[in-house]
Amino acid sequence: MVSDMITCDIFCTVIDNYGDIGICWRLARQLANEYGWQVRLWVDNLAPFAQLCPTLDLLAPTQSIQDVTIELWRADFDTRNIEQAADVVLEAFGCEIPTAYIARMRERAANQKAPIWVNVEYLSAEAWVADFHLLPSPHPRYPLTKTYFFPGLKAGTGGVLKERTLCQTREDFMRDKNAQANFWYSLNLPPPTATTTTISLFAYENDALHTLLNSWSASLTPITCIVPEGRLSGAVANFFKKPTFGAGTVAKHKNLTVYSIPFVEQNQYDRLLWACDINFVRGEDSFVRAQWAHRPLVWHIYPQTENTHLLKLDAALALYTEDLPADASSAFIRFWHAWNGVDGALLDWQDFWQHREIWVNHAKHWAKKLAAVGDLSSHLVKFCETQLQYAVI
Repeated sequence: MVSDMITCDIFCTVIDNYGDIGICWRLARQLANEYGWQVRLWVDNLAPFAQLCPTLDLLAPTQSIQDVTIELWRADFDTRNIEQAADVVLEAFGCEIPTAYIARMRERAANQKAPIWVNVEYLSAEAWVADFHLLPSPHPRYPLTKTYFFPGLKAGTGGVLKERTLCQTREDFMRDKNAQANFWYSLNLPPPTATTTTISLFAYENDALHTLLNSWSASLTPITCIVPEGRLSGAVANFFKKPTFGAGTVAKHKNLTVYSIPFVEQNQYDRLLWACDINFVRGEDSFVRAQWAHRPLVWHIYPQTENTHLLKLDAALALYTEDLPADASSAFIRFWHAWNGVDGALLDWQDFWQHREIWVNHAKHWAKKLAAVGDLSSHLVKFCETQLQYAVI
């Protein structure tokens, strides 16, 4: 039998954006709230975390929020206050678990049963992912085995994060016009009109941005663009010839109006994705949430050296567009390529957006396909609980 309260330590290093901690925070809450696990989340930098969780106390080395214990992961990691390693130890994206904690894992393995050690990897749609998902890797010196857990967009992988109530929450929001209006008012924005195309724009620095904003300005119908304050703010300011473009800034050029909003916490961001007609997203966390939004999307993948990220981009495109008509699929691929700086690809908004009705229907179809893969947390829980049962037989 597996104990009623499974303990779990999640280790997360914040690199240079919000994806790592965003995914770990969602995962930690889901394991605690939906599966009753006792979760401790170790984070090496609380400042970016606070952007996603405004109630976080930057000065508290230990705190509890939404049934998750949050620990500041210091460089001088100390295990004196840790009674033993958790039942399940998750290292996010190959981060280095402290040597002192691995020693506690070894102690537990010697005295009772080894913890279930899982490396949760980055999302990829590449074909090899299913072959490497759940492969074990024995420690060279200790009686510990690490298992590689790969999120993915197709069967045979770990899937992606999705809370049990997400679909119902989105449907309730989309049926409630008052809730939608109140959402816009909470951002100090007017609700969009029926004739306005509303776009959320979240991306890394992008050379194609000026061309895109010019295209939107020349639209025959009004376009409203919502830009969370961050890495695009400077380029948007340059387009409008403003010194800055911080939260609360509004600028208009021809038929385009751009609003800058503060960086919002995760539940608010979900609602932004639901409320917009199309969403430009970046990295991993917002990419996944946009797929659950039932809205057309454009992905700006995290750039890597030697353009290895473009292989991941094309793998995702191949899956996402496989059920589209040929002309629509080609337009979709052209636009994503141009937005991601693929050599020779030209950014043509009209060429892309002429298929908007197809994009809307396809977004709903894709979300159903993705749901059939199963969600990451349920796959992870099933694997860990099975391993724990084997360990006590």
